[in-house]
Amino acid sequence: MNADLVQRLTSPAGVEALLLADRQSDPSSLAAAAALRAAFPPELASAALSQTELRRRAQTKFGPSAAGMLFTRDGLEQATRPAVAGHHASRLVAAGAKRVVDFGCGIGADAMAFAAAGLDLVAVERDPATAAIARHNLTSAGTAVGSVEVVVGDAEELAAALLTPGTAVFCDPARRTANRRLWRVQDFTPSWPFVLGLLDGTRSAGVKLGPALPHSFIPAGVHAEWVSHRSDTIEVCLWSGTDDPPDSRAAMLLPGHRLLVRQTPPALEVSDLRRYLYEPDGAVIRAGAIGVLGRLLDASLVDAQIAYLTGDRLLATPYAEPFEIVDRLPYNEKVLRRWVSTADIGTLEIKKRGIDVDPAELRKRLRPRGSQAATLVITRTPHGAQVLVVRRAALPAEPR
Repeated sequence: MNADLVQRLTSPAGVEALLLADRQSDPSSLAAAAALRAAFPPELASAALSQTELRRRAQTKFGPSAAGMLFTRDGLEQATRPAVAGHHASRLVAAGAKRVVDFGCGIGADAMAFAAAGLDLVAVERDPATAAIARHNLTSAGTAVGSVEVVVGDAEELAAALLTPGTAVFCDPARRTANRRLWRVQDFTPSWPFVLGLLDGTRSAGVKLGPALPHSFIPAGVHAEWVSHRSDTIEVCLWSGTDDPPDSRAAMLLPGHRLLVRQTPPALEVSDLRRYLYEPDGAVIRAGAIGVLGRLLDASLVDAQIAYLTGDRLLATPYAEPFEIVDRLPYNEKVLRRWVSTADIGTLEIKKRGIDVDPAELRKRLRPRGSQAATLVITRTPHGAQVLVVRRAALPAEPR
């Protein structure tokens, strides 16, 4: 979709086309295409139907706001969830920012949060069509408090003029091409040296990256925060010019649980399995906060290289899911199949770490067909690979 077509979608005719497309039960059907093409030019009809599909898909991420937004397929997939974008904005506001430049704004998810938080905003996007979509989304949201400007251009060429003293910056480097996801920082756009320059400490700055970023790529003096939302670990954001301790790491579980690692904690001991097994959140694992969490839970590791903790006490924590270990079985498919049959298991959840097995394929081979439900955890332990029969542990209710 080009910028001209985006403009046509926001015109009175485009609005009518979108309304008609929204009335179609299946926007991808031939009947829907025929209905739209009977009333509008083919290109506008096709674009309206595509937007309707994307808006319906976007409701999972954006809720009711999706009905008034425009999207691209890649833009929707890569867009920051509103709760996470709000967290980004709150961090910049807490750092004292009044104005922010958003490099690589995409369809405007973070930009919308910045504007709603009262920051004066300059959103930069190199693709004219995507910039037009961001402009529409920022306008249709109707939540901007400060000034809003969308600029089409290259971040590296515009930086000198836009990054005036006191201006904060946020950057979400492009990590895709048309054919593949980019995992090499050398292939990012804007370039990795430019991104690192934004984090030099002379301004409040945030850089959003994929959660698999190796710790070795994090520059000195920068705070790295891995973020989980609804149990999904979705990003690491590098922050500079904020109140965070330099060279620190954190696991942030939205809406408000934060586990800070100021320095590399001493390694936890490895022990035999105890009564409870804790499965840490992905952000805790990525942030290298297992040692901090283990000490909070008075727990040890089941293996030096496995991110499962085990302890004798059931303690409440937002950073891990607790399981009670009910039984232990050898990692042997014949034994497991017999157990599944004897225990009358029909619904079987399989978790694994450190073992080369596909849980979905193993589940098929174990043939659960009974009336009961069970959870198995396959992991390395001090006694080799074992299968743990577990149940989710409920904390006792507090006395009234």
